[in-house]
Amino acid sequence: MIAASGTFGYGTEYAGLMDAAALGGICTKGLTLRPRPGNTGVRIWETPSGLLNSIGLENPGIPAFIEGELPRLRKLGPAVIANLAGSDLAEYAEGAALLDSSSIDMIELNISCPNVRAGGMAFGLDRSAASEVTGAVRKAAPRKPLIVKLSPNAGDVAAVALACVEAGADALSLVNTFRAMAIDTGRRRPVFDNVSAGLSGPAIRPIALRMVWDLWEALRGSPGIPIIGTGGIASARDALEFLMAGAAAIQVGSATFAHPPAMNEIIAGIAGYMKNRRIKTAAGIGIRAWGAAGQISFI
Repeated sequence: MIAASGTFGYGTEYAGLMDAAALGGICTKGLTLRPRPGNTGVRIWETPSGLLNSIGLENPGIPAFIEGELPRLRKLGPAVIANLAGSDLAEYAEGAALLDSSSIDMIELNISCPNVRAGGMAFGLDRSAASEVTGAVRKAAPRKPLIVKLSPNAGDVAAVALACVEAGADALSLVNTFRAMAIDTGRRRPVFDNVSAGLSGPAIRPIALRMVWDLWEALRGSPGIPIIGTGGIASARDALEFLMAGAAAIQVGSATFAHPPAMNEIIAGIAGYMKNRRIKTAAGIGIRAWGAAGQISFI
């Protein structure tokens, strides 16, 4: 169980609201080499069964994160996964090198954020661009396991995924938010300054589940690449579906906003399911092989 990037802050924000120590991992807010103020205007907009966000990767920058936030995050106990974003290859590589020399446990390469004008999702839509940035980060950060977070907005997600694996990805996570929008009928204009935003929440879960299933099929020729499933998971049943579709681990995001203890309750629900069916290991939940998923068993 991993707290998804952008939904759990740096962990300390949820102190007293849930048991963070019970998690396998915490994925940080998106981090860039230099500080970013984020997007202007409206940033959050609720929709039926979903949430639109246009945060724009607001963060203090990787050096400030390593010095100020990382020591506190490490004290919580779970594995620390740094979500790395950037505007160009040089920024990605320099940021990756700094993270590689820090005490984080893993890097999650964000090439799928739809809420920034430069970089972000642009790298995740094309297999050549995805391969190039994955290779650059792999070279700059050879010591840390590398997860690549895929965009559901790519025309051929499987092709992008395979290109990332060939370039050095150790695992894949999907999906990030879907590109969407809302219009303020009172003002007769788009709600967000950037016009489009990212849709998350229960509304996207069936699509995300199908994409995890399809990616498992596509990766049959690349054994040993774990899939981390995310997208609208809000209950133990939701999580079990993703594990049965081929995910070796899951991330929970939007559900935590509405109900901070959601992840603790999901963990308990999975444990109850396993006990009732006398399933001894998490791998036993799946109806599909997880390959070398044990390499990331701590999450």
